[in-house]
Amino acid sequence: MPSIAKSFNWDDLKYFLAVARTGTLRGGADSIMANHATVSRRINVLEESMGARLFDRTQTGLVLTQTGEEFLPHAERVEEEINAASRTVIGRDTEPSGPIYFSMPPFMAMSFIMEELANFSALYKDIDIHIDVTNTLVDLARREADVTLRIAAEVYDDVLGRRLTSYSKAAYCSPAYAEKIKNNAGQGLHFIGWNEPEGDTSAQWIKESPYPHAQLRHRVHEGVPQITLAASGVGLTQIPCFVGDRQPGLVRAPFQQPILDFRSVWLLLHRDLRKTARVRLFVDFIAERIKRKKNDFIVDFGKQKD
Repeated sequence: MPSIAKSFNWDDLKYFLAVARTGTLRGGADSIMANHATVSRRINVLEESMGARLFDRTQTGLVLTQTGEEFLPHAERVEEEINAASRTVIGRDTEPSGPIYFSMPPFMAMSFIMEELANFSALYKDIDIHIDVTNTLVDLARREADVTLRIAAEVYDDVLGRRLTSYSKAAYCSPAYAEKIKNNAGQGLHFIGWNEPEGDTSAQWIKESPYPHAQLRHRVHEGVPQITLAASGVGLTQIPCFVGDRQPGLVRAPFQQPILDFRSVWLLLHRDLRKTARVRLFVDFIAERIKRKKNDFIVDFGKQKD
């Protein structure tokens, strides 16, 4: 009978970890962008090669057996070693060429950042940028991205981080909606909500806004469709000024001054990639361009959008 070391396919670890972390075959497949049937087959093969059952199949999903729970930390250590080896090899790259995997929030895609990415592309024709627009906090240690822009109060990951700038936010609406607004602390106005509980008509962030008497109406969990809905005249949306001031269908609502958000804009990369030529060029370029646009982020409170 062959030993586990000879029959074990190390590639099957990623399928095991994906299912262990999500609890379902479907969730595991989606997390690593694999086929559902492939994940199921590789899990079966892994269990056969080890001669042990790693998951109990239930009506709601897959649950680790005791053997699976004991195997999990070993699999995670192997994963970390493979990721570390990958980062080390990539970190030795000295030529400004190849791919950069870049993640940023959807709001950023509606700002000047896209223009700066185009400028970077024109300067460095041998570097390809793979852009992931998502609100999910990517794991740089697992190589889910090389570089990420993040909006956060603090960053606790084991990464190299640059806090680039604070930013102002304000309430925006369509020009027609703005004409109906009176200097009455928001009485009769509606804010488009984010993910507040159903039935709530207000939220703490509204009470702290220049329109504390406005009420919630609708919920949109993503910034891009929220902007589109506000531009259609449904109500107010509170968004960063560096985004709102660029939208042709929006104006800053009257009778307010922009306020500073408690969060900041961060540019992050894994420390193992700091000597990679293309990553270093990219990080320095984006950081410099954002700092150059600081007046777009922290607006003159006495200046309204044109």
